[in-house]
Amino acid sequence: MLSTIGLKTVMAVSGIILVGFLIGHFAGNALVFFGPEAINAYSEFLHHGTHGLLWVARAVLLGAVLLHIGSALKLYARNNAARPQRYRVKRDIATNYAARTMMVSGPILLGFIVYHLAHLTFGLSPGDYAHSESDVYQNVVRGFSIPWVSGVYIVSMLALGNHLFHGVWSMFQSLGMNHTAYNQRLMHVALGITLLVTLGNISIPLSVLIGIVR
Repeated sequence: MLSTIGLKTVMAVSGIILVGFLIGHFAGNALVFFGPEAINAYSEFLHHGTHGLLWVARAVLLGAVLLHIGSALKLYARNNAARPQRYRVKRDIATNYAARTMMVSGPILLGFIVYHLAHLTFGLSPGDYAHSESDVYQNVVRGFSIPWVSGVYIVSMLALGNHLFHGVWSMFQSLGMNHTAYNQRLMHVALGITLLVTLGNISIPLSVLIGIVR
């Protein structure tokens, strides 16, 4: 059985994999701003030009997600077991809002992953249009043209930002990068990654809704 430090390390390492994926995934999605040819060519390369490596990447991501969730649940259970009685006065001196809601934003994001895969990967798309295997651009435009679909994505991205900021910051701490000389810089890195992924992903459905991407 892993120690608490071991579980935090597993969470940190799996978190690095997931954060790397989120940045790369946004970079790929952002090609929608360069027109149909760019993002459709990218999708074609992923599915037919990687010679099976896409499935390897998916397996690694799935393993990282399972390890991340499993470690989080075990740490949560241990923390509760160590404090069977609630404090009469709860102090949040060393805690922020994101940290206090990790166990809420986590399940929301898990549900969103399932929804996202169903929507844009497997073609279980809401609306009166047919999902295209080759025209990813039109899938994005038609899908996000439905206001409530865009709303689900935007709310989910806000939950992701909430989760991501605390997760990246905690990742640095778990890996021993905790020193007054550079904590402020690491905080800025965590904030920068969070803003890039969150606002970047939100910009896509918003751009479709207001007609920039059409």
